[in-house]
Amino acid sequence: MNNSVTNTARLLGAGLRALLVLTLVTGVIYPLVVTGIAQGLFNDKANGSEIEADGKVVGSSLIGQSYDLPLKKGQDTPDPDLKWFQGRPAGGLGENSINTQYKLILSGATNLSADNKDLVQQVEDAKAAVVKDNSVPGYTVNSSEIPADAVTSSGSGLDPAISPKYAELQVHRVAAKNGLPVGRVEQLVEDHTQGRTLGFMGEPRVNVLELNIALKDLASAR
Repeated sequence: MNNSVTNTARLLGAGLRALLVLTLVTGVIYPLVVTGIAQGLFNDKANGSEIEADGKVVGSSLIGQSYDLPLKKGQDTPDPDLKWFQGRPAGGLGENSINTQYKLILSGATNLSADNKDLVQQVEDAKAAVVKDNSVPGYTVNSSEIPADAVTSSGSGLDPAISPKYAELQVHRVAAKNGLPVGRVEQLVEDHTQGRTLGFMGEPRVNVLELNIALKDLASAR
C-alpha cells in the first residue's frame, strides 16, 4: 500500500515537473525567442505591415479597405467617394454577422462559376459603374478598356492592390475631383507602381492605400 502511494506521488511529481518545464519552454522561452527574432529581423512584417499617415496607423499594406462616403439614410450600400482611387470590388463572403461592433470582413471569394447569372450581372453592373464614375468632361471610358480587376473581386476579397491599368483609368476622375493636373496624378500612379516580385512573380501592381495617402499629400500641398 505504501509503495503504491509512493509510486503515485513520484509519478505525479514527475508529471508536474514536466508540465512546468514544458510550459516554461514552449509557453515563455520559445515565444520570446521567436518574437525577438521577428522584431529584430522582420519588424515591419511582424507588426502587420502597418502604414502610417499623419503620425497614426491608417491600415495595412496587405489588406484592402474601402473609400466610401458616409451611409445615407435608406441606403444599404454607401456610394464610393470618387475623389479617391478605388480598389477592387469586395464581393467575397460579405460582412461578419457575428462581430457587428467592428464589422469585420470575412476573407473569401464568391465561389460563383463564370457562367453564374448573379456573377455575370455583378460584373455588368460593376462595368457600367466604372464607365459612369470615371467618365469626366474631356475623357470618356470605353467599356472595352476596363481591366478585369476593376469589375471582379480577388480570391480573398481583401486585395490591397490594383493593376496599373485600372489605376490609370481612374486618373482623370481623381484629378478632376481634386482639382489637380492630370499629368501630376499620372506621375503619382507611375511612382507607386510596383513591379513583379523578384522580377518574375506576380504582376505589376499599385497599392491603393499608399497611393491615396500620396494623393492626399499632393492635394493638401496644392
